[in-house]
Amino acid sequence: MNKAFTKEDNGSTGPQRLDDLPISPHPNHVTSMGLAQLRARAEALEADVIRLRAAGEDPEALYPLAVAERDLRYAEARITSALLVVPPDGNYPRVQFGAVVFVLDEDGRAASYTIVGEDEADPSAGLIGAPSPLARALLEAQVGDVVEWPRPSGMVELEITAIDKKR
Repeated sequence: MNKAFTKEDNGSTGPQRLDDLPISPHPNHVTSMGLAQLRARAEALEADVIRLRAAGEDPEALYPLAVAERDLRYAEARITSALLVVPPDGNYPRVQFGAVVFVLDEDGRAASYTIVGEDEADPSAGLIGAPSPLARALLEAQVGDVVEWPRPSGMVELEITAIDKKR
């Protein structure tokens, strides 16, 4: 059997430390909701770690414990590096982080997108991470501007119809 596919016993009886999850190289801008979500995630992970450590050397708990510890390290790193972006007083004059952007595509279909931090992004809910191609196309545009959104299937033009505060 190839050595790469064998497990060596290193004498350790505790959980293995999993490699850390990759951290984005982009600034960690967050909305207040995104920061609250990160904090809630860290609290839930802390509770998981405590519960799993209480299981002692139960083999069934070792891997979930390693996963929870790794995920907690990630959440804590993201909280530590978070740069809270406070929305402006009044209206957004241009598309900015935290704004809800209403657009029409070339076929007249309406959509709205909210520019958020990477950890808060959920494209299916219209929450678009700031470093994404769509967010980069929209940022700094004004109502009435037409922006080009580079997609794998080709360039799409979007007309900005309104900019509002986050929902």
